[in-house]
Amino acid sequence: MTSPQPSARTAPPVTVVVASRNRRDELLASLARHEAPVVLVDNGSTDGTVDAVRAVHPEVTVLPLEHNLGARARTLGAEQAGTPFVAFADDDSWWAPGDLARAVEVMRAHPRLALLNARILVGPEERLDPVCAEMADSPLGTAPDLPGPSLLGFVACAALVRTEAFAAVGGFDAVVRFPGEEERVALDLAAAGWGLAYVDTVTIHHHPSPRRDAPARRQAAIWRSRVLTALMRHPLPALPGLVESAVRAGRPGLRGLLRAVPDVPAALRARRRVPDEVWADVRRLAGDAA
Repeated sequence: MTSPQPSARTAPPVTVVVASRNRRDELLASLARHEAPVVLVDNGSTDGTVDAVRAVHPEVTVLPLEHNLGARARTLGAEQAGTPFVAFADDDSWWAPGDLARAVEVMRAHPRLALLNARILVGPEERLDPVCAEMADSPLGTAPDLPGPSLLGFVACAALVRTEAFAAVGGFDAVVRFPGEEERVALDLAAAGWGLAYVDTVTIHHHPSPRRDAPARRQAAIWRSRVLTALMRHPLPALPGLVESAVRAGRPGLRGLLRAVPDVPAALRARRRVPDEVWADVRRLAGDAA
């Protein structure tokens, strides 16, 4: 006699989506820590990641990609998930025991909440990530229908999203890619009326992999993302100031500008200026009272 299939009522309401590239050992260690079904999207690894995960963690759904799509891989994973909520994690991060289920309950209790950013503890010593202090002190305050300070940005590996809202804004796109992919998603969620909030009662552990880009290379990639996001969503009069800031940033900023050039046509095709009220919040976060 076959066992009955789980009903919609008992099926897990959340999937963990992990995007990874050439971090096989870290990934194999972290996958076992997730307390929900996992979709792994492999960004064209060449270190045997796909075969290793299928052998060691056959319960994981693996989506192997031929090429590195950056953050867009997470969007493909969310499309595969088929659950009302998706938690993003990197190959070197995981939700604290019990906290993913608690985060889902927070989302259910706040219908306008599209994205929850958890508290992030870094390394075995569990240092609070400095970005958490910034989010906790958000100048946007706490809306009465949200569970924590309002945000216009987030850390992808510490985010739980409402799949409906994430999909409606197109998820992470093919223009920005990675890193710095969060800003455009946050702006579009806010423009659509959704809320984003920092919730420090749930926790993500992040043990940064030693296999990371050099700081200067990463800074250049972040500047590239800032420029392309601005082209897609910021008011046109704000663009010269951003370019000037990139130039003042020196070599990383200049490299970022150059790396953005090939994607400028795609960014302009995707251009949709944010509403005035969202732009006002962007300026408030930047410390510009005007």
